[in-house]
Amino acid sequence: MNPRRHRSGRIFRALLPLAAVASLLAGCGRPGSGEAAADKPQLHQNQPPHGGTPVALGEDYNLELVRDAATGTLSAYVLDDEMEDFIRSPDSAITIGATVGGAEQTLVLTAVASPATGERVGDTSLFQGQADWLKGAGPVSGHVQQITIRGTPFANVAFALPAVPGKD
Repeated sequence: MNPRRHRSGRIFRALLPLAAVASLLAGCGRPGSGEAAADKPQLHQNQPPHGGTPVALGEDYNLELVRDAATGTLSAYVLDDEMEDFIRSPDSAITIGATVGGAEQTLVLTAVASPATGERVGDTSLFQGQADWLKGAGPVSGHVQQITIRGTPFANVAFALPAVPGKD
């Protein structure tokens, strides 16, 4: 028997338990490693992707209303419940009723087609409209008269747009 080979075998057997302990300790105390990361709940914040005002449509969908006070444009994006994915609507327009400075207003948001995403009128997630009364900085309250999403109609859904910060 080769004494050198015998000695290296003893060293290997002596180091084996140390290697096992080291591999177990390697993941300890580090966030995001092993099962500890899988057990931690993931923080998910439902933030409107365009910085607009979320309007819940039941439990499964949202509208994100984005107001551009400089141009008087209102955009409505149809989104899922977590505001991550766009959802297409078969509607060609959405009508909203609003109260601005005590006056009743009506605005039709028309469907916007997008060749980049393949969306078209009657199958889109974006609706837009323009009105001079949206150019003001004050708050706007109102309701979406009706929108259909995946066969489900939503009617008279209330919303409130805050005043535009930094404007008169």
